[in-house]
Amino acid sequence: MKNLIVMAIPGFVILLIAELVVAYLQKKHDEYFDAKDTASSLSMGIGNVIIGFISKAIIPVALAFVYDFRFFTFPEHGWWPWMAWVLCFFADDFSYYWFHRTSHSVRYFWASHVVHHSSQKYNLGTALRQTWTGNLSGSWLFWLWMPLVGFTPTMITTMMAISLLYQFWIHTEIIKKMPKLIEFIFNTPSHHRVHHASDVKYLDRNHAGILIIWDRMFGTFVEEEEHPTYGLTKNIETHNPFIIAFNEWGAVIKDIWNAPTFRAKMGYLFGPPGWSHDGSRKTSAQLRAELRQLASDQVKTNTTNDPIVKPTTELV
Repeated sequence: MKNLIVMAIPGFVILLIAELVVAYLQKKHDEYFDAKDTASSLSMGIGNVIIGFISKAIIPVALAFVYDFRFFTFPEHGWWPWMAWVLCFFADDFSYYWFHRTSHSVRYFWASHVVHHSSQKYNLGTALRQTWTGNLSGSWLFWLWMPLVGFTPTMITTMMAISLLYQFWIHTEIIKKMPKLIEFIFNTPSHHRVHHASDVKYLDRNHAGILIIWDRMFGTFVEEEEHPTYGLTKNIETHNPFIIAFNEWGAVIKDIWNAPTFRAKMGYLFGPPGWSHDGSRKTSAQLRAELRQLASDQVKTNTTNDPIVKPTTELV
């Protein structure tokens, strides 16, 4: 997995430059880019690669250990290996969906994933704004079922890398909409812009890696309508990569330390982001509920205040 990502770095740089050129030609470079923000994203990406030389070694070791206890072994010859790779693709993408969705619903995993959402701009540089702690905190746990059913560690890590490479190009505002069939099946820039939004209607939606069908199946899909507002519901307002990398972990530790009960401590660690024991903060679900209630109240108010229009029998 490491080699594919490292080999792709020159391509990332070329595409970043190309996106910047197009943005300048469209006179939207100020809207799409911020020099300090992009520098922060690149710093996070470089740190991820450097730390990854050590932390990513955990993944093949864990996969190989579980593979020794596999229930099934895919044959290495004939037509079946091709089918095994196809099945591995779907299994990996399914695993990524649930990892990604959980990273938005469990604060322990959010503490690493929040890094990727901390930019208030949306461009190819944002794709490189990656966590430094994800592998160390166990993001790979969501893939451990795959070697158990017979996928080899090499197959799994290869598919994980392909998924990351695919997701690079969808971090852009240059591409608005793809053809309808592609938009229906695959994750696209439009779908992923929704995922990076801090607007309440878009929060915790479109968790797809490559295939958007999982979001459609499990009820987390939302179509892009209004232009998204990027970033967090409460932005950290810094370009310091070390603060970006560890800010949420510090907040988690502080909340656990100050929590009055053991149950509250566990809530701050494994509850959804925004959960608080005293209701002083709001989760995404609570924010959406408030939005729905507000919309319902507005409908009732408008209905009550509408004048009664009597039908007329006059012919014009």
